[in-house]
Amino acid sequence: QEQLVESGGGLVQPGGSLTLSCAASGRAFGNYSVAWFRQTSGKDREFVAAISWAGGSTFYADSVKGRFTISRDNTRNTVWLQMNSLKLEDAAVYYCNRDPDPHHIYSSYLPTDFHSWGQGTEVTFSS
Repeated sequence: QEQLVESGGGLVQPGGSLTLSCAASGRAFGNYSVAWFRQTSGKDREFVAAISWAGGSTFYADSVKGRFTISRDNTRNTVWLQMNSLKLEDAAVYYCNRDPDPHHIYSSYLPTDFHSWGQGTEVTFSS
């Protein structure tokens, strides 16, 4: 089964930028849409952004629209989440996941759409 590994999290200042990576191990990665989620302690995991299998369509949560950009390179089996103008409320553990169905995308996903999750990568803020 394909595994997705998140990386790129770290310490950032408000207003700063960070790029997260989601690396996949499977050969069929280019057939699947990918979504980013985030979760803070005590809150439900929330949808952040999604990109279609060929990268032609992208969707964002209202809270990140205009600040975050999702992109992918299927030759590198990688999806990125470029985060600009970061706010304190963006602090969270970020997760990526693959749509269960090939050549399919929703404009927004629910955590219950996925069966398993990786370790995530944490974004925290320095004062």
